[in-house]
Amino acid sequence: MIKVALTGGIGCGKSTVCDIFSQYKIPIIDTDIISRKLVEPGQTALFEITETFGADILSPDGTLNRKSLAQKIFNNDKNKQQLESILHPKIRKAVQTQLDLLNVCYVIIAIPLLVETKQQNNYDRVLVIDCEIQQQIERTLSRDQRDLNEIQSILKSQVSREQRISVADDVIDNSGTLNALQKQVEQLHRNYLQLC
Repeated sequence: MIKVALTGGIGCGKSTVCDIFSQYKIPIIDTDIISRKLVEPGQTALFEITETFGADILSPDGTLNRKSLAQKIFNNDKNKQQLESILHPKIRKAVQTQLDLLNVCYVIIAIPLLVETKQQNNYDRVLVIDCEIQQQIERTLSRDQRDLNEIQSILKSQVSREQRISVADDVIDNSGTLNALQKQVEQLHRNYLQLC
């Protein structure tokens, strides 16, 4: 089974590409979904995060207040590393558990911070979704409840496009139309099937 790590900066279209791959019945393991489940009420990770950062990162209903946590980790490397040391081992374990259940030609593992966490060598192929920075900003503004400053600080915290592309085996250019994107995914799907 070929393990394809899919990555890209904020607003590059990772979710859209995953949706297209799933139309070909290719399993998608999304580390964002895994991390969201790990911090649900009652989960060990949420308890550990609360112990580390204080109860003010919780909403009144006991769920994680992401904005409050984000304020504590953005521009604070020590806090960011503490959070990563809680979440990343649990995310990797959950990914491996899902991989162990699969018997397919290839699988897509969506890992937004693949390069930042230096995991690119753990996978058979690295697929980077790329577009211009201005497009990343515009897409994120239209999609998320974030302001421009927040988006720009997220972009600064991520590796550069050049760094990401330098570790890629495959690159999808998502600066064009949805139709152009679908054609690129279809071609890659064929390539991955041949590699099997």
